[in-house]
Amino acid sequence: MQGLPLEIIASIQRILELEQNNADPMDSLDGFHPLGTLNTLLPNEEALGDLDAIQIRLHEDQRALQDELEVLYGELQRDHDPDRMQDIQELISELLSQMNRIREKASESEAIVRDITKDIQVLDLAKKNILQSVTALRRFQMLVNAIGQLETQIEAKNYAEISQTLVTVKEVAALFRQFTAVERIGTVWRRVQELQGNLRSLLDKDFDAFFIEDPAHGPPLAALADACVVVDVLGDDIRNIIVERYCSIELKEYRRIFRANDEAGQLDNISRRYAWFRRILVSYDEERANVFPSTWKVGEHLCAKFAEITRHADDMVATLARATPTLTVTLLLEALRQTLEFEQFVAKKFSTPFATIVCFSSQREPKSISSAFDAHMGIFVDAQDKALSEMMSAYRGARSRPSFESKPLSPTGDDAEPPVSVLPSSTELFYFYGQNLEQCAKLSNKGPLFDLSTLHKKWLRIYAEDILVASIKRPDRERRSADGRVNMTEIRNGCLLLNTAEYCQVTSSELEDKVKEKINEEYRDKVTFQAERDLFVSVISSAILVLLRELESACEAAFVAMARTPWNHLEHVSSQSSYMTDLVIAMKAAADAVRDHVEKKKYLRSFCDKAASLMTARFTHTLVKSRPIKEVGAEQILLDLQALKATLLKLPGQELAEGSLNASYVRNVNTSTTRLETLLKVIIAPVDPPEAFVHNYTLLVGDSSFSNFQKILDLKGTPRAEQNALLDTFLAFVSTKDDLEGSSFLSSLDMDPPSQALVNSTGTTPSSLPALLDSRALFGGLVSPPLKDVHVTSPTPASATGSGSGTGSERREVFSDFKRFVSFAVRRDREQRSS
Repeated sequence: MQGLPLEIIASIQRILELEQNNADPMDSLDGFHPLGTLNTLLPNEEALGDLDAIQIRLHEDQRALQDELEVLYGELQRDHDPDRMQDIQELISELLSQMNRIREKASESEAIVRDITKDIQVLDLAKKNILQSVTALRRFQMLVNAIGQLETQIEAKNYAEISQTLVTVKEVAALFRQFTAVERIGTVWRRVQELQGNLRSLLDKDFDAFFIEDPAHGPPLAALADACVVVDVLGDDIRNIIVERYCSIELKEYRRIFRANDEAGQLDNISRRYAWFRRILVSYDEERANVFPSTWKVGEHLCAKFAEITRHADDMVATLARATPTLTVTLLLEALRQTLEFEQFVAKKFSTPFATIVCFSSQREPKSISSAFDAHMGIFVDAQDKALSEMMSAYRGARSRPSFESKPLSPTGDDAEPPVSVLPSSTELFYFYGQNLEQCAKLSNKGPLFDLSTLHKKWLRIYAEDILVASIKRPDRERRSADGRVNMTEIRNGCLLLNTAEYCQVTSSELEDKVKEKINEEYRDKVTFQAERDLFVSVISSAILVLLRELESACEAAFVAMARTPWNHLEHVSSQSSYMTDLVIAMKAAADAVRDHVEKKKYLRSFCDKAASLMTARFTHTLVKSRPIKEVGAEQILLDLQALKATLLKLPGQELAEGSLNASYVRNVNTSTTRLETLLKVIIAPVDPPEAFVHNYTLLVGDSSFSNFQKILDLKGTPRAEQNALLDTFLAFVSTKDDLEGSSFLSSLDMDPPSQALVNSTGTTPSSLPALLDSRALFGGLVSPPLKDVHVTSPTPASATGSGSGTGSERREVFSDFKRFVSFAVRRDREQRSS
């Protein structure tokens, strides 16, 4: 379109840019939908009557558009006429030629104007140079006159006027720095430098007289105040030299009196150092401070110089190094205390932190005086270690339980002391920690404080291992099984141990936060008490183990009585057995004591979980050891199991009776007891007829395991001859049942359980206890089918649930115990031959 005339381009744009409010849907084919257009033309049935009129209107629109296209096409043909395009190109060429001619005329005009104004430009430049020369001459004359005045003022030592004149001389002379190659200017420049040198010498002489001689006979103080203004004009280097000289002169006597090898320089005389310097500061305030400007901060410089000299390797550092063999913690802390008090005094006097004041020193890395003691604070840490060792010695050693016996957990008489919930030794330990932490933080918040926190961690570990854990009594093997009483002393001590470990665990975390709050940022990330907190968590587990051990010991007599009951000779089911009554009494007594003395209820919940698993495990083991068990005996045990379940559900007490935690506990108890109920219901079922017994087994247990079925027969005490027939029936029945699992909760039932107590067993540790008491360990992690009211003689179909280890894709094994199956087949064949 670049070659088209402008009027044609405008016409095309007018046609393309249609107004939106008059746009026809058929003008654009993008996204055109004929159905919408038809709905617009024929909105209803009545519009069909106007169909002829609509067609006529559409034909008219079509003709109008065709005519417009013909007109536009004609204009396009006319505009693209070759003769017209040639005329347009000729016009453009002529226009470019005219522009070139105009450019040439403009260049000629510029040259003419430049030639006319050339003389005027030269005159302007000459004028400018003359003005600059006149200004330079005036300034040079001013400089010469100021130099003359300065010479006169220097001879008269008129510092008040010298400061003003010197400012003028330096400012004006700076303008001629680049012209020093000119002889006259160079001579004046050298004279200015010479006068400044003379002025420095004069100032040195007057200030030396002021520093060394008696101020009353030295130069007038007003003149020296004006001299300080002159020093500021001369520059910072001159001021720093004067301040450094003053500090050196003032502290010259200090170096002589307090040498490191003299008596006055010893550590026990450190107070004399600070007393001497305080007098120097008083003298400065009275006689010198009104001379020096406040911006010079001469007092701060004087303190920084004193700190530099005192801390120097030949002074305080050397004194501490020589005193190390005989240095006592008392002397060290006293010297450090006085040093810190002095630093605080200086900081308060100048309203500036002492760390900022020492930066006025000329050293590259200035340090405070107290930092010299950091390398020797190990003596303080060692003293705390010794104090802790002495404090804890009463609770360590061969007799490892004095901390328990120092105070009763509950009052025992009218004049008894108030009960304690944690061991007094733990509160003493952390009180001691708090005291020496505050003390050390005041002395140093760097390396020594970090070393002290390391010492705290060491004694926390010792306290946990040598006092708390060591205080746990080993199981009393001589305790008679017939003694069903709860040892309340051991229960209380176990609760006291648990509370103490929990207190130490929480307070250790608070101690860590306190150390991080006070210690320097350089060491903050290195401070952690996580390992010690984990150790106390382990002690809590050991304390729970103590409580479970006492619970099991109290229930041991009841379980022995249960094992001695002739379950195969019972003739009828009575009320709750006597052994279960004793068991319930012992469990309630132990649980009540634990609830009364455990401070944190989350640990009470943990105890109840493990106690429920422990009691269920012991009941299961005793049940297995009591075989053979006939139907009546199984019914009696099932009745006793309900009493055990009811007691277990009440163990947490009213405080934990509501909420999600109790719901989880109830669910766990129900799960573990349901398996026992299922086992007992299978034992209760009569073996005659065999098909009903086998069918009832598959409904309740839900597996096809040959060995599991053999366990049921062993528990029932079924004779060998009857076992063969039952096993034949079982194998024949399960071979046709593909929906049975290959294992169930009976797969892990130990038919030869340990005879000793579970918690008192050799090798029982807090880490092994959860696995030992987990109800899933009793029955292999396999969840039995839900226990329903199934009549043993009229079985109803029930779907066996999957086990924890068995899945739907796992192959069902009827003969999982191949060795037992082979022995069964050989025994049956032998019996058939003999008959």
